[in-house]
Amino acid sequence: MLKEFQIVLWFLFVFVSAIFYKLSLQSGCIFSCMPITKQFLTQEDVMSQSRSIIFVEITDRLEPPPLVSCSVESAARIYHDRPVVFFMKGLNNSTRRDSNSTSAAFSLLSAMKNVFIFPLQMETLFQETPLLPWYHKVNAAQEKYWVHVSSDASRLALIWKYGGIYMDTDVISIRPITLANFLTAEASKVSSSGVFGFPHHHWFLWDCMKDFVRNYNGRIWGNQGPILMTRRLRALCNLTNFHNVEDQSCQNISFLHPQRFYPIPYPAWRQYYKVWKRRPDFNNSFALHLWNFMNKEHKTVVAGSNTLAENLYKTYCPTTYKDLIQGTEGGGHMQQNKTE
Repeated sequence: MLKEFQIVLWFLFVFVSAIFYKLSLQSGCIFSCMPITKQFLTQEDVMSQSRSIIFVEITDRLEPPPLVSCSVESAARIYHDRPVVFFMKGLNNSTRRDSNSTSAAFSLLSAMKNVFIFPLQMETLFQETPLLPWYHKVNAAQEKYWVHVSSDASRLALIWKYGGIYMDTDVISIRPITLANFLTAEASKVSSSGVFGFPHHHWFLWDCMKDFVRNYNGRIWGNQGPILMTRRLRALCNLTNFHNVEDQSCQNISFLHPQRFYPIPYPAWRQYYKVWKRRPDFNNSFALHLWNFMNKEHKTVVAGSNTLAENLYKTYCPTTYKDLIQGTEGGGHMQQNKTE
C-alpha cells in the first residue's frame, strides 16, 4: 500500500511540475523555474512564444559532430532565457534521446536546461504551406542537392510556423541578436539564408515559400536558399552598397551588414583554422559562420592547436570543447599556419 501511495505521489509531482513549467513559459520565467520537467513539454509548448532559436539536422545523422554541438551550445548560452530547438530528421518517437544517451553530444546538449531536441517530420511541417505540393511531387533520389534544398524548405516553414531565429549548424553565437525581422548579408546586395529571424506567419516568409515552388530549380546550388532570399529582397527594395558597418532597412526588415555574421568571408574560411598572432574581437558581430560547406579538407578543432576556432570553442561552447575535443583522443591533425 505504501509503495502504491508513493507511486501516486510521484505521478502527482510530475503532473504539477509539468503544469507549473508550462505556465512559466507563458509568464516569462523561461527555463529558470522548473527545468526538471522539460522532457514533458511538447514541441508546441516550447515554441509557442515565437522566441525559439532553431537549428536543423537534415540528414539521418544521430551523432552531432563537435561543430554542430558548439553551434547549439553557444546559442543556448547566449540566449539563456529562450528555447533553443534542434530538429533532427533521423529522430522519431522511438529513437528520441536524452541526457542518458550514449552520444556525448546528445548528453551534453540534452543536459542544458533550454535545449530541446525534436524529430524533424517534413510531411507534417509542410502542412498548410505552399511547400506541401512541391514536397509530394519532388523525387528526392534524383535531386543533386537534396540535403540543401530540403533544408532550405524546412527552415522557411519552421520560422513561418513558429517564429524565432534560424541558424545554420556551423554558426557560433557570441552575443544576442535583439532584432525581430532581419536578413543577413553575405556581401552588399547579397542575402544569406544561413541566419534570419521573423515572427510567426510573417508575410515575407510566405512569399519566399511561394517563390521556392514557383521558381524551383534543384540543379543550381543555392537557388532555393541565398539566391531566393536575395531575389525576394531585391523585389521589395533597391539594395545599395553597405557603408561603414551600418545596417540597412527594407519594408521593416533589417538587412544586416556582413560583419554581423560573416566577418570572415567564405573565400577565407581557412582563417578559422589558423593561429592568429592577435585574436580578433569581432565587436561588430552577433555570431560567426564557419563555412562548413567549404571545408572539403575536413579541418577540425584540435586541442592545444591555439587556432582561432579552438579559442572560439573554449570561449563560447566550453562544454563541447571539454567533452568532445579534450575528451577524445586523435581527431585528426592539421598543419597550423600563423596569420595576422
